Amino acid sequence: MPVNDPEQFDGMLLAMAQQHEGGVQELLDTIFSFLARKTDFYTGGGEGAGEKLVMAKFRKYEKQALDLHSKKKAEREDNEKKRKDRLVQKKKEEEIVDAKAEATITELTDDEALQLQKEIDKDKAASSENVSSVISSEKTEGETKAGSDEEEDPKEKGKLKPNSGNGCDLPNYRWTQTLSEIELRVPINVSFTLRPRDLIVDFQKRHLKCGVKGHPFVIDGELYNEIKLEESTWVLEDGKTVFITLEKVNKMEWWSRLVQTDPEISTRKINPEPSKLSDLDGETRGLVEKMMYDQRQRELGLPTSDEQKKQDIIKKFMEQHPEMDFSKYIEK
Repeated sequence: MPVNDPEQFDGMLLAMAQQHEGGVQELLDTIFSFLARKTDFYTGGGEGAGEKLVMAKFRKYEKQALDLHSKKKAEREDNEKKRKDRLVQKKKEEEIVDAKAEATITELTDDEALQLQKEIDKDKAASSENVSSVISSEKTEGETKAGSDEEEDPKEKGKLKPNSGNGCDLPNYRWTQTLSEIELRVPINVSFTLRPRDLIVDFQKRHLKCGVKGHPFVIDGELYNEIKLEESTWVLEDGKTVFITLEKVNKMEWWSRLVQTDPEISTRKINPEPSKLSDLDGETRGLVEKMMYDQRQRELGLPTSDEQKKQDIIKKFMEQHPEMDFSKYIEK
């Protein structure tokens, strides 16, 4: 790992940060105390040199942090806009269908209305004896279909439908997800204005804590799967809500719950944002293309990429050893 790798000491610094209950303020206190006691930081470069150095580094990384925050905010707003646009488009399509239906309605004359009423009365009289049996039959058919659907997939029984962000709205918090990350909003109900130092937000690979110091945690549980500590962040919004972003380790998986004690959502009912293969990174794109290829092969009754690779290896071995009899190993 190169010396100038910005992530080289993330693990060590995160471990330090988690041991400072006072948050960033206490962490900085520890760092500057170390510089004062163990180095010539304050005296070695002349008067004011240390302060200039600190401010230069502060400005440098302030810009990076603000740019990253703005980028993620823009992505969230763009996703929300796309979702609203889809809803508006769907509503327009429904209005067009309704308008076409209304356009087909024509007003009848008195004679036509009288004739139509006679035909309706005649049909009612002819079918009155069969109404109850038809209703009973339809009810039985519906119950049978519902029962068969439940029998077909009992694993889905009792699972919640995902919210509009493919996550879940729970009494104490709301979370949404993409394949790569989780976004979590935790409203904090206290009688005073919150500051970041009043909060405890503790990330671990498979555990999350969030709450106010001196109060029971709102969240304290084992996560559904592992997260990347160095890419997970939190911020206090409007002094009332903790906004948390968790970066998934496995970017090919939908989470069915945030923590293990949450109710499950049905990942089959998730409606992912449309995306292009070109938007994915190289490794993820390769995996997706392989999955799509294998799916097409299965639908056509042909071997998948892994099965084809095994067949090619066997074929090559047979060609290299013509003296051997492979007839009993070949499927007929």
